[in-house]
Amino acid sequence: MATKHEQILQYIDELPVGEKISVRQIAKDMAVSEGTAYRAIKEAENKGYVSTIERVGTIRIERKKKENFEKLTFAEVVNIVDGQVLGGRTGLHKTLNKFVIGAMKIDAMMRYTGAGNLLIVGNRTKAHEYALNTGAAVLITGGFDTDEQVKKLANEVELPIISTSYDTFTVATMINRAIYDQLIKKEIVLVEDILTSIDQTIFLKNTDTVGHWHQYNQETGHGRFPVVDSQMKVVGIITSKDVMGRDPSFPVEKLMTKQPMTVNEKTSVASASHMMVWEGIEVLPVVNQNNKLQGIISRQDVLKALQMIGRQPQVGETIEDIITSQFEDSTSDVKGEIVYRCGVTPQMTNYLGTISYGVFTTIVTEAANRVLRSYKKGDLVVENITIYFIKPVQIDSIIEIKPKVLEVGRKFGKVDVEVFNEGVVVGKAMMMVQLIDR
Repeated sequence: MATKHEQILQYIDELPVGEKISVRQIAKDMAVSEGTAYRAIKEAENKGYVSTIERVGTIRIERKKKENFEKLTFAEVVNIVDGQVLGGRTGLHKTLNKFVIGAMKIDAMMRYTGAGNLLIVGNRTKAHEYALNTGAAVLITGGFDTDEQVKKLANEVELPIISTSYDTFTVATMINRAIYDQLIKKEIVLVEDILTSIDQTIFLKNTDTVGHWHQYNQETGHGRFPVVDSQMKVVGIITSKDVMGRDPSFPVEKLMTKQPMTVNEKTSVASASHMMVWEGIEVLPVVNQNNKLQGIISRQDVLKALQMIGRQPQVGETIEDIITSQFEDSTSDVKGEIVYRCGVTPQMTNYLGTISYGVFTTIVTEAANRVLRSYKKGDLVVENITIYFIKPVQIDSIIEIKPKVLEVGRKFGKVDVEVFNEGVVVGKAMMMVQLIDR
């Protein structure tokens, strides 16, 4: 039976898009405490189908599809620009396709403004009215208001008209940054994207016997199954090694591995692969916050996902991408050792104009990663790193990074890295890493 928390989430999910939600009303409708209602609403917000806006309240918004994740709802725009909704609140759940900066004559502006757009403009009342009539929402910069008839029109067409104190350039930058951040998030594949869902997962109950294991084994060809209790909470894992030579009537509860490692749906696939490689696990149960079974992922699922990630085009750059893009191809010095070169750009420095500690760590890690790929294809996870900062490196310097593999095995590697600037050692690092196959 579903818990109160799960019942509230389901109730919220079934509410019509655009519906206003309050803690007090949810608590009353579901006969729960306000604390329980608040926690459920917050989880719904984290899952992306509820948005809370200051001075407006909490509303049910459209749940985004994975492939459409880089688009924002107007409710999210209000939060991003710290805006005030002047009219058309019922349209806050709608998704904007693109934003248009209204820095031209109205006729020219309307040629670029269409349904689903967001027009960013100052206190130009006619432009507000025209945009709403074309099906576009309006964001007024500079903290200006608009006419009452425009607010009335916004309510009629159910398109929000928002006011913010920021200027046009700042607002456009903030919205662009939010879209860009979501592009980066879209690249991160989560367990929920690859799991075998609960309705397709074969599992045993703690009251089942070894005979049940043999039955499922013959049906599926699999040898590992999660074990759950009467409330669907994961209590163990049972494998072929556990049941070998056992009587079919023997209870699985006495043979299973108790308190198995699990992951939740929001765990990244890279993190799950780390766990599976390090612990030698073939199957991981996927659970919710109450430890109830949601599905499973196998090592094969994870490897396929990692291969898919490797083939995807990069659509958003992280700080790490910016740093590693400065790397030049490796060369060999007079001793035949591998040398990488990297320029120190302004983005890589701290307030003193010298290379930041975080950037330096990324540089030595990337060098170790590249040199280890010549031994074994795949990714690495840093298990232990010791760094010595000897001298500061100034902006616009060219540094040389010399990684040396001290030891490499099937699942681990040990690398020593030295960093030089103009022939002088400026830093060193010693790293122990885990290696993950692709």
